[in-house]
Amino acid sequence: MSAPADEDRPVARHSGFVALAGRPNVGKSTLVNALVERKVSIVTAKPQTTRHRILGIVNRPDAQIVLVDTPGLHTNARRALNRLMNRTAAQAIAEADLNLFLVEGTRWLPDDQAALDRIQRVGRPIIAVVNKVDKVKPREKLLPFLAELGKRAPFADIVPVSALRRTNLDRLVKVISAHLPEGPPLYPAEQVTDRSERFLAAEIVREKLTLALSDELPYGLSVEVEAYEVAPDGRVSIAAVIWVERKGQKAIVIGEKGERLKSIGRAARLELKRMLATPVYLELWVKIKENWADDERALRSLGYESR
Repeated sequence: MSAPADEDRPVARHSGFVALAGRPNVGKSTLVNALVERKVSIVTAKPQTTRHRILGIVNRPDAQIVLVDTPGLHTNARRALNRLMNRTAAQAIAEADLNLFLVEGTRWLPDDQAALDRIQRVGRPIIAVVNKVDKVKPREKLLPFLAELGKRAPFADIVPVSALRRTNLDRLVKVISAHLPEGPPLYPAEQVTDRSERFLAAEIVREKLTLALSDELPYGLSVEVEAYEVAPDGRVSIAAVIWVERKGQKAIVIGEKGERLKSIGRAARLELKRMLATPVYLELWVKIKENWADDERALRSLGYESR
């Protein structure tokens, strides 16, 4: 019997977990959102915005790529929260089928090398992703940086992209897919993340807090959704607590006559309304939990993972 024609052969299906790792603020969450084509991870200009392990699922005819967004690996981990974030990232790297090492175009810092060293130790294949290439001026500076990067580790491939401008993302998807094992999809085709809408609501509130308070207390905040209710007509009611560490921080979040808190709540509610495609009622309180970021028990109670 003759072999089937190429067009009659079934396309091999690939699937697997792909951890995005690197130092803080290289654009991991922006890249996850761009590849998933939906916001599953919050984004701000502040390093260490991502605190949790979050899956973003990319479905293609020949592959399902389960992206694992992780906190940025950092060396200055004095607080319990920072140590937990490093552990979360390290575990995701160790468990992935493939790791993406993200760097910022033409910019190499000591924390980049520390992150690369940590990723290499787990022995998984690594694709280097050079992000933010739209900011490289003149563009000719990129080639020597790529050549030098290639000498730092035996990367399976090096792909320059701009997550923000969606540059070269199709090629990145093809490269990732080619390095994943053959296998069936790991999640239903319609699923885009492993996180609940309740979790995403808390993250959206924290994003708006970070954007509004970036110069005052970007890291001393956590958000806990205490109630998430869906009415028969689809309207969503959310009650959330903003935890701060000290009394002075509470006053900063609330602002004069409560105006800052109202503004943050309004921004969060509007984004949640767009995301959920339904009217949203959002109620926020600010409470004090002293030194929660240094307390492992408090971190667990606030939903931070420490597996």
